[in-house]
Amino acid sequence: MSAAQGREPSHRVMEQAAEWYALLRSGEASAAERQQWQQWVERKAEHREAWGYVERIGRRFSPLQTSPDRDAAVTAFGQAASAGRRGRRQLLLGLAGALGIAGLGWTAWRQTPLPIVASTWGADQRAGIGETRRVALADGTEVWLKALSAFDVDYGATLRRLQLVAGELLIATAPDPARPFVVDTAQGRLQALGTRFTVRGEDDGVVVAVHAGAVRIDTAVSRASGIVPAGSQARFTADTLDAILPVNPAREAWTRGVLVADDTPLADVVAELRRYHFGHLAVAPEVARLHVFGSYPLQDTGRALDMLASVLPVRVRRTLPWWISIEPRA
Repeated sequence: MSAAQGREPSHRVMEQAAEWYALLRSGEASAAERQQWQQWVERKAEHREAWGYVERIGRRFSPLQTSPDRDAAVTAFGQAASAGRRGRRQLLLGLAGALGIAGLGWTAWRQTPLPIVASTWGADQRAGIGETRRVALADGTEVWLKALSAFDVDYGATLRRLQLVAGELLIATAPDPARPFVVDTAQGRLQALGTRFTVRGEDDGVVVAVHAGAVRIDTAVSRASGIVPAGSQARFTADTLDAILPVNPAREAWTRGVLVADDTPLADVVAELRRYHFGHLAVAPEVARLHVFGSYPLQDTGRALDMLASVLPVRVRRTLPWWISIEPRA
């Protein structure tokens, strides 16, 4: 199946497109090299798809790399798509169109932080690329947001409610016997029982880790329920509630700017680092399943990538400041 029929460009072709883009942008390409690039683009539909992707991402991220205030530049993306609060689906589609990324394949798009930027725009509270935020709510509850995380707040006379929009939160609830504290997700509801806990939304479920107190889980569809005590964690979907396990200490490390990997696939490590990188960050499929151990700095993705290259059989290719790829070491 060709790229035109729906298959996305391979990692190798994407890297070739980035290399051509870097050469042409350098101003040092000869007439012969420009002709070779043109022939490469015209050779296959997959090449044209990859070239279009690199051009669009380049237009979005090249200004961010040189901007003195990159967070403000990212915010401008959202302002270009929204002139006020609208429905989240409409907002997402509008922002995707404003960024020029609506036509990108999902796999390629998710190798940048843009899809999460789009999904969190318009939330009551959100953290941007590379940002960890602490928010104090009206009742004294404190919430820490991981980079590219967001939530909505709905406090009423009888219930304190947060809606997880995206990402991961660490919540330390304040006591209020008259108003229970709950966190709603697409997969179900969490009720805090005098609690300090993290809640993380994933592609196919939610993970809750309890550091103090306890949390009650009620799944959205099957109505399965259970209580997760301190020192434990559990994963659930709308239909299932998995077994309660000992808490993973890595669940809270991000609040200190650290990524803790304990036999973690490299692809998952890269997915976390993407939250802190302004641009395209990819991992070649040949090394995506390598097992990673150790602690890595979240606020310095360049150093984290170099550390990975020092302990794994991989190399870090920096084709452009905003285009980085992890590949097998030659």
